[in-house]
Amino acid sequence: MKTLKILAAALLLTAGTALSAQEKYQPTPENLQNRQDFVNERFGIFLHWGMYSVYGQGEWYLCLGDLKETEYAKAANAFYPHDFDALEWVRAFKDAGAKYVTLTSRHHDGFSMFDTKTSDYDIVDGTPYGKDVTKALDEACQAEGLALHLYYSIKDWRRGDYPLGGNGKNTGKDPNEADYDHYLEFMKTQMTELLTQYNTRALWFDGMWDHKEPGFDWKMPEFYQHIHSVKPSVLIGNNHHIMPLEGEDFQMFERDLPGQNTAGYSDDLAVSDKLPLEMCQTMNHNWGYKVSDLDYKSSSTIIQTLAKAVALNSNLLLNIGPRPDGKLPEQALQILKEIGVWMRANGESIYSCGPGPLAEQAWGVTTAPMAKDSKVFYMHFFSTPEAPVELTVDKKAKVLSVTNVADGTPLTFVKKKDKLTVTGPEVTPDTAHTVVKVLFK
Repeated sequence: MKTLKILAAALLLTAGTALSAQEKYQPTPENLQNRQDFVNERFGIFLHWGMYSVYGQGEWYLCLGDLKETEYAKAANAFYPHDFDALEWVRAFKDAGAKYVTLTSRHHDGFSMFDTKTSDYDIVDGTPYGKDVTKALDEACQAEGLALHLYYSIKDWRRGDYPLGGNGKNTGKDPNEADYDHYLEFMKTQMTELLTQYNTRALWFDGMWDHKEPGFDWKMPEFYQHIHSVKPSVLIGNNHHIMPLEGEDFQMFERDLPGQNTAGYSDDLAVSDKLPLEMCQTMNHNWGYKVSDLDYKSSSTIIQTLAKAVALNSNLLLNIGPRPDGKLPEQALQILKEIGVWMRANGESIYSCGPGPLAEQAWGVTTAPMAKDSKVFYMHFFSTPEAPVELTVDKKAKVLSVTNVADGTPLTFVKKKDKLTVTGPEVTPDTAHTVVKVLFK
């Protein structure tokens, strides 16, 4: 563990090289507005979709399957998502209550899911489908009022100019071809394409953890400066598992709530108090489509994760791995429908909300609107409390009502000076996750 900490520290120092020689990053008013919109939305959909879906073995199959990249790449000729309907997808996300979509524009296998001039290894030029799915998704998001974010891997298991890192060493690349400066220019070109061809509000980077050796310079300050020079309003986040770097606009947590490390990716990772936060989680176990993975989380579990995220001032980015035919898995669609039912009844306790007056309890969490003049907070009951819940409030505040958000049913409460005692609702399996609204004068 100590070695990992030293490597992480070295990575952070290397990534920040030359910052002192550059101007400190100053986000534009448009960038700051995008940050606020992002925070208010609280719920987004992650889409891990690429030609790896043809194999049905998850997005890491090129690496974990011990395949040669030249053989793996032949599957592009079989990638034909003939049932893809971007508007159908986006409407399903919107119905679930999601406010933005994050699509994998390019994963570690190097295949681009957008129209790029940098190579023919993309969905437009390299497959019989021949259509730009990113453009279609962008247009559908614009039509339905959802924002588009784009995931982008900064590591590559196929390109020779990308220096071999911690994995992907058996794919057949020649290490003598490594030329990171050339690779960085390739990424800059693709960034310009993604920021000018599509209505991209945010970029979600991944793969920086591939090089932990001291001395490797990712040149992220240069990379970020290029991105913000092309589109100053765009938000940058990086799944590097270290504290945010100069030029980044939000902090992310992989498979974990902020401040937790159950997945093992956030060792000693502090939570920023200055940037928006986002946690990402899968519906089942894999990010990309895996035909054998049918172990989906329940909608109740996902909704509770969303409430917990908001209670920790974070968004939830919920992942789906679309099939190679362009359809979303039936299980995922059913879960989205169930989330939507709950969100339509209780969404006021999620959107534009942050931490409430109590940290997580055995029975659940609390959230509250972020508006300074708000006179409301919400109690999310995941289970029936063993005893009435006591909270500390302003002793001068008058409690007007304590009600079930979904149906308006009043709950018993007593306020004495600065103590508010609420008799919690009975939470049964068919009414899992009941939200209670406390309204003050």
